[in-house]
Amino acid sequence: MSLQRTLKYIQQGGFSKYWRDMQYIGDAKWGRMVGIDSNGNTYWENNEEQPGRTRWVDYKFHDYDSTQLDPIWHAWLSHTRCEPPSTDPIASHFERPWQSPAYENFTGTRGAYRPYNTTKPKRYAWEPKIAARQA
Repeated sequence: MSLQRTLKYIQQGGFSKYWRDMQYIGDAKWGRMVGIDSNGNTYWENNEEQPGRTRWVDYKFHDYDSTQLDPIWHAWLSHTRCEPPSTDPIASHFERPWQSPAYENFTGTRGAYRPYNTTKPKRYAWEPKIAARQA
């Protein structure tokens, strides 16, 4: 990152935003805020960036996970959709009654799914049998 680019982004967003972006995403980016999803994540776009780095998400919480993204916003981030869902009239009014709300991934936490086994084991651990002493 060049010094000129760094100074430009500090001037546009302020030093606190520059410092936060460097800590969270490792790059100082500034652009047009496109929208906010139901989880509070903000989505940004800057067409002056390098191709493939023009769209990004700023997660609401520091402990972020990719499962916190809505599927329609993920499609916009990966350049599958041209229009962001906030400006697309079809996507903003389209309801999915069959789709449950997006939940984050609970792997590695107490809320993770743990299957249990109901079959008897084929092998058992050895249990010693204690015989009475003979006098």
